[in-house]
Amino acid sequence: MTWDPGDHTKRRNYHHGNLREALIEAALRLIGEKGPSGFTVAEAARAAGVSPAAPYRHFKDREQLMADIARRGFEAFAASLRAAWDHGKPSPRSALVRTGRAYLDFARREPAAYSAMFESGAAVHDDPELRKAGEEAFTVLREACERVIATLPPERRPPPMMVALHIWSMSHGIASLFTRGDAARRPIPMSPEDLLEAGVLVYLDGFAGPP
Repeated sequence: MTWDPGDHTKRRNYHHGNLREALIEAALRLIGEKGPSGFTVAEAARAAGVSPAAPYRHFKDREQLMADIARRGFEAFAASLRAAWDHGKPSPRSALVRTGRAYLDFARREPAAYSAMFESGAAVHDDPELRKAGEEAFTVLREACERVIATLPPERRPPPMMVALHIWSMSHGIASLFTRGDAARRPIPMSPEDLLEAGVLVYLDGFAGPP
């Protein structure tokens, strides 16, 4: 039997508090390979190089593991959207378009986390931290829509929540169909970013009315 010093170091570090991070990293790799429902906690433990019982020191079940991954994803997602919005500078419309591009960029850069956030079936309403993280991400979009709507004639201003939900649906649909990193990605004759920008601007111009 050979002794692998790297493996020894890895296992020793787990005992010093890195087990949780190692399991999350392993689960993200498995999500990328098999999807958010295609693996078990035991497989995540094996991928992390620990015993099948080790994950239960931090997660009571698979659902809690996925919820933690989704929460972290939403926190990073919200930070990306907030940075792109940048307080609506130089104008609310251009900043909203930039925020939409950040939405698609996150889905492209972090496909496993994005999948965990929206496709894992994590019970958002049963996990206060996950719900809070998701709401913070949506708040960025809602605030952006409120600022854009305020630039429209008063008699043509739609409910901000409705607009935010419509643009969120449009962004998510384009991300899911055209920004995927797997074989399910659909080809289109333009970039997903250009498609989203055109859709958002056409949508908003409909409220503004004829020139």
